[in-house]
Amino acid sequence: MPRRFFRKFAIKRERFRDAWYLAPFRHLLHDPNLWTIRRRNVVPAFALGLYIAFLPIPGHILVAALLALLLRVNIPVAAVSTLVSNPLTMGPLYYLCYEFGLRILGVDSQPFSFEMSFEWLGSQLVNIWQPLLLGCLLLGAIASLLGYVGLDMLWRASIADYLAKRRARRSRPNLPP
Repeated sequence: MPRRFFRKFAIKRERFRDAWYLAPFRHLLHDPNLWTIRRRNVVPAFALGLYIAFLPIPGHILVAALLALLLRVNIPVAAVSTLVSNPLTMGPLYYLCYEFGLRILGVDSQPFSFEMSFEWLGSQLVNIWQPLLLGCLLLGAIASLLGYVGLDMLWRASIADYLAKRRARRSRPNLPP
């Protein structure tokens, strides 16, 4: 059952009660919706984290946590689901977004070479930012929608299976030992 799975990794809000860096948000963090493992809080948080993971911005986890706080969905799930975009997957992910953006805009691919420098960022990013951003926004929305629907269906199927097993147990006659 997804609830049991997420409960294994759940972070308790009491853990953050005395953290000095969360002092400005302390009054907001007492909302139980931000920490409970329920379908209506976890599924949107998962979709939010997937969407944020596709955005070409720094600080995915922080952005997802702040948006989860604003939208009142599960903060840990939103933060952890952004890890789809990590140092190993970031290059292929953003290249896929760039290619997708090129196809949507109908523009031909411009050859470029990548370097980790501010000089490259200033000179080459000007040429690729539009297809990259469009691809990131659209693929992020698609991934978010698929993640939402997929996790929601999995959760509902798990609940239906649990209820069917419970009904089957209750309908069996009690056998003497």
